[in-house]
Amino acid sequence: MSLNNAQQPSVQHAFFVTGTDTEVGKTFVSCALLAACRDIGLSTAAYKPISAGCERTPLGLRNEDALQLQLASSLVLDYDEVNPIAFEEPIAPHLACAKKVASGDGTFIELHDINLGYQHLVDKQSDVLLVEGAGGWRLPLGKNSEGYEQYLSDFAVAHKLAVILVVGMRLGCVNHALLTAQAIEQDGLIVVGWVANMLEPDMPFLAENIQSLQNLLQAPLLGRVPRASAPEDVKACFGLQALGLIT
Repeated sequence: MSLNNAQQPSVQHAFFVTGTDTEVGKTFVSCALLAACRDIGLSTAAYKPISAGCERTPLGLRNEDALQLQLASSLVLDYDEVNPIAFEEPIAPHLACAKKVASGDGTFIELHDINLGYQHLVDKQSDVLLVEGAGGWRLPLGKNSEGYEQYLSDFAVAHKLAVILVVGMRLGCVNHALLTAQAIEQDGLIVVGWVANMLEPDMPFLAENIQSLQNLLQAPLLGRVPRASAPEDVKACFGLQALGLIT
């Protein structure tokens, strides 16, 4: 779509991308969405506040998902701007953090720090800001320094972010999608759209499962994302009108 057919947003559009589970393609979908937004002339930035499963490099810990998001953003961002909290072990972040704190080699995860990183990107005033969660909606972050239990969903709620739900199309996805959407709505947020991400090449009754989700979820289907080698290959799959990015 050309710029003449696109309407630049007058304010920043911020979305929180969550999934029905871990490994459902949140990063792939997020990068494809960023590419689709860039194609209609919108500036973009991405934020993955917390990651686990990182490689040690001369520059520090690096997470593959965060690196992809950094590359997909149209704004030039330092790695630490995209992913300020990173853990080397590929385990739940609250467990990785607890191990480091117990060994005396780490500090508690603080929502305050995540909020600061988010505000820093907001101040850059990109047209679109995508925040990618980790795991599913109710990702525990463990206790903070004051002893309070925290969840990454608390961050999304505090900033009243519109939520994009990535549904990994596989057995059990209908139940997972409905429960996730229900939890998001009970937290007072709106699922502005969901994405059907094809995980299994030969999923039985794929069309019927997608139709069931369309019937049962209140949010619109933003796109059906086929298996592909790169996010750029599927950027045309999304209906950006539902996100208010074009008219």
